[in-house]
This record gives sequence, C-alpha cells and structure tokens, in this order.
Amino acid sequence: MRRALVGSVALILTACASHDDQQGLCGELSTFHQPPETENLFRAVVTRIDDTNVVTKASYRLAPGTHTLRVVELIDDPRLGISLRDRHYKEFTLRVEAGVEYHLGARFETPVEVPSSKTDYWQPVVWKQEPVQCHLEP
Repeated sequence: MRRALVGSVALILTACASHDDQQGLCGELSTFHQPPETENLFRAVVTRIDDTNVVTKASYRLAPGTHTLRVVELIDDPRLGISLRDRHYKEFTLRVEAGVEYHLGARFETPVEVPSSKTDYWQPVVWKQEPVQCHLEP
C-alpha cells in the first residue's frame, strides 16, 4: 500500500513538473536574416500579429499556437515594376511550435508581366526553421 502511495505521489509530481516546464515556452519569428535571393526570396516585415499592431523589429517571441500575421514585402528587384505606393500587405497564418525559430520572407513570383492584383506577385513564406531556446518573459 505504501509503495502504491509513494508511486502515485511521484507520478503526480512528475506531471506537475512537466506542466510547469511547458509554461512560458515559445517559438520565435525572425525577419532579421537575409533570405537567399537566388531562390527569389527577399526580406519581409511584420506590421501586425493577431489583432495587435507591432513595431517592426528583427524577431518576435510568440506563444505556441496559431497566429495571424500582417506581412509587407521588401522586394528589391528590377523585374518588379510596381511602385512602393501600389504595394499591399498580405495576411499569413503561422502555426508556432515551442522551441522553433521561423525565418519569414517574401517569395517573388516571377515572371511579372502585369499583375492582375497588387499582391499576386509575391507570397509570404517561412524559408527556414531551426531549433531555438525560447521563453516568454512573465
């Protein structure tokens, strides 16, 4: 009986410790690194995460789960004949897992003759994923 009680207590403590270990974990979204332009990938910036406007910065720590991002491309290519004022953002859904860094960029869809809309020449993409240690600050 005593062994069963000790075993049960140990199991409960292990479960509680595992739950506490998961709290505060996060994934990271990065726009800092230059994507490989040889693959028609360019930089992008995030202006909104979920329902919150954000200050553009190199990386964001996000809780695990699904997030909606507002992304603006920074494509600098002579084949793109669209003025800056005619460019528009795109919404992008990202499923974030704890311990993963997501490198976000803009894929330039070539060739660009005359785009049928002001956004069909590019797509937001995660061009690289890698492990990262990430904890949300309390």
